[in-house]
Amino acid sequence: MFLTLMALMFTGYPIGLVLGGVAIGFGCLGIAFKVFSFAEFFIFVPRVWIIAENLQLIAVPLLIFMGVMLERSQLAKDLLEALHLILRAIPGGTAISVTVMGVLFAAITGVVGASVIVLTLIALPTMLKAGYRPSLALGTIAASSTLGILIPPSILLVFLCELLQISYGYLFAAAIYPGLTLALLYVLYIAVTAAIDPTAAPRIARPDPPLSMAVLWRAFAIGVLPTAILIALVMGSVLGGLFTITESAAVGAGGTILLAWLRGNLNFKTLRESLHRSSMTIGMVAILFIGATSFAYVFRALGGEEIFHSLINAAALDSWGVLLMIIAAIFIMGFFFDVLEILLIAIPIFGPLIAPLDFGSHIAQDLVPYWFAILVAITLQTSFLTPPMGLSLFYIKGVAPAAVTMTQIYVGIIPFVLLQMACVGVVLAWPGLVTALPQQIFG
Repeated sequence: MFLTLMALMFTGYPIGLVLGGVAIGFGCLGIAFKVFSFAEFFIFVPRVWIIAENLQLIAVPLLIFMGVMLERSQLAKDLLEALHLILRAIPGGTAISVTVMGVLFAAITGVVGASVIVLTLIALPTMLKAGYRPSLALGTIAASSTLGILIPPSILLVFLCELLQISYGYLFAAAIYPGLTLALLYVLYIAVTAAIDPTAAPRIARPDPPLSMAVLWRAFAIGVLPTAILIALVMGSVLGGLFTITESAAVGAGGTILLAWLRGNLNFKTLRESLHRSSMTIGMVAILFIGATSFAYVFRALGGEEIFHSLINAAALDSWGVLLMIIAAIFIMGFFFDVLEILLIAIPIFGPLIAPLDFGSHIAQDLVPYWFAILVAITLQTSFLTPPMGLSLFYIKGVAPAAVTMTQIYVGIIPFVLLQMACVGVVLAWPGLVTALPQQIFG
């Protein structure tokens, strides 16, 4: 099934339909070999209304709309310009402002595609004009945009909670420290690169206009303050226990519309384009969810899960061996599959293996699923950067100036992929990064 899926992916046919088609095809083979019944095809049908009936998954289209609305209403542009104004005088300041922008944009909405397009359109021309090394500028934009996978409210975290049957608020809190740690690694890399080779990230010697309290206050009031309010509405309401994830996403979507109106960028054209693009993205996610869950069901029904478990048992792996093997498998899958595809295919197979694992005093057993979810979220960021399926690379190429080459993009993402895997190692070694904040908030 996996070999057939990988072969059909390169046909360019919609991946959600490919997943569903492979499920039907191998289901028919299962009928021929009498290991699958025709009646089991009717189990595919509930996959359609599982999404519509699940009140938690309603947060996904609302978060997608937030990301698209932020891009169309120029709110993201205001934020990046404010950060650039504040940080531009330090070495690598523009690249650091892009990373901070990635953190803040991730904290508003977990839509990576919207983040990478906005950052490329707004930041890349400025960085190239300032003399930044193209590979550093491109790598910073590509990596910073993927922080939306890890930092809540992330669509990926919503799906992880649903698939692993764990608490939304607890996982959102668990993701904050690892997300900030990864962003800090990016900032340190940029700062060290700028210190070693000043030509890679030039400093603006004489900022224009000169920095003053009036300039800083204006940048904060126009660019940073609206974003801070939106973050407090969306993430603060969930962590504070005021709203469910669905309610907070609805409040955030409404807040984005209100801020766009206050900014003077809300009109019928902007709203129509935002709704159209959101609907297209939501439809793609829904078809992918239906196809992937059908694929995973047929894989289990044909005995694939039992074979996989038998292989693990035969290898006589301990808890650490099983965990590292799963993380390595997800990392390798990132070269060939999209994030949601990996999530919807792999987690139903790997998830049952994780809950019973015992890591002794390293981490309490009831917290292992949350630790595992964060490790998966960090690892899955690499799938946006690693060829041939790295979607962020193609987003950048699609909107970047013609002079930007794929070679420059590939070279630029290498150190950031290494930093992402280094963050996996940090979280593996210190699970307190995952458990500290949710225990402080929820006990």
